[in-house]
Amino acid sequence: DRPPVWMMRQAGRFLPDYRVLREKYSFFERCETPELVSEITIMPIEQVGTDAAILFSDILVVPQALGYEVQMIPGKGPFLPQTVSHLKDAQAIEVPDVNEKLSYVMDAITLTRKNLNGRVPLIGFAGAPFTILCYMVQGQGSKDFSQAKGFCHAQRDAAHLLLQKITKTTIDYLNAQIEAGPQAVQLFDSWAGLLSPADFNEFALPYIKQITDQISGAPSIVFAKGAWYAIKDLAKLNCNALGIDWTLDPKEARKLAGPNITLQGNFDPAWLLGT
Repeated sequence: DRPPVWMMRQAGRFLPDYRVLREKYSFFERCETPELVSEITIMPIEQVGTDAAILFSDILVVPQALGYEVQMIPGKGPFLPQTVSHLKDAQAIEVPDVNEKLSYVMDAITLTRKNLNGRVPLIGFAGAPFTILCYMVQGQGSKDFSQAKGFCHAQRDAAHLLLQKITKTTIDYLNAQIEAGPQAVQLFDSWAGLLSPADFNEFALPYIKQITDQISGAPSIVFAKGAWYAIKDLAKLNCNALGIDWTLDPKEARKLAGPNITLQGNFDPAWLLGT
């Protein structure tokens, strides 16, 4: 009777029940405990009534699977004590068996599907390779990720090797997720908008394409935040939907994307602070 509404915000910001769990368990304890993941994922369905459940997890489980420690510091966000700074660092990374290293995610998906019992669809996700590179090189959040972008230009071989290893891991990871049971998966390129169109075509798009070409079994959504200039190219990918942010007029997005792909998003979250 209406288009589905996906509020892509973290439930924990306002749900009192979640804040109780946050006091009792560290961030990654919450991510790595299937029973907690399921409980947290379903909270907004029961308390807010959203149209889909988004798996409670984090894009930075992938660097962890690649052997890099990730700390979640309250008030500051993610911090990686060890970073990738040279070609030898990228060469030393081994592509993991995701069913071993990230088995807790798949267990959480299976349990959540069971506990949802068909009430709403479950959406899984992963971070796109360029965004994951940003954290693995910079070591923490940043407004412009200048260090990560500098690395891509100064050490192209290292950057492409790192991106390829992240890509392979992400393909395996999303396929394993799909096997565990979500009804759709999304690829987030949170920092794509920091790249120029030429750099996006070198450091982001080819790796996103590899992923969309090699995952199957569930519809896929690609969200390259801020990369409105790439909508035409993104619409050619083997995916079912594109997320667009508030920097692009939806009519213009439809014109650029063509008629054959679903568009979602576009609402500026700042409006939620209005009356």
